[in-house]
Amino acid sequence: PSVKIAESGAVVAALSTVYDPEISVNIYDLGLIYSRDIDDVGAVSVKMTLTSPTCPVAGILPGQVAEAVAAVEGVGEVTVELVWEPPWDQSMMSDVAKV
Repeated sequence: PSVKIAESGAVVAALSTVYDPEISVNIYDLGLIYSRDIDDVGAVSVKMTLTSPTCPVAGILPGQVAEAVAAVEGVGEVTVELVWEPPWDQSMMSDVAKV
């Protein structure tokens, strides 16, 4: 039997359920997700940033991201890496988030 590998759209949907509590916008529309890769066995690697290096949710947001992505059918191991380059700015927000 074949194993169902997570689809990119399902991973994006999961990322969209995680919110920055200070802004009440999900982290995907906020532009905090720089990349998401799914390998051929369902391992997901996410590179993300925060609105600032001193963001008070720095200690919890990556864990929430990992938990949300891990709940997607077909996902195996989840790795979340916090990166600071390029620095986040408001131009990275989706049109939905800018409203």
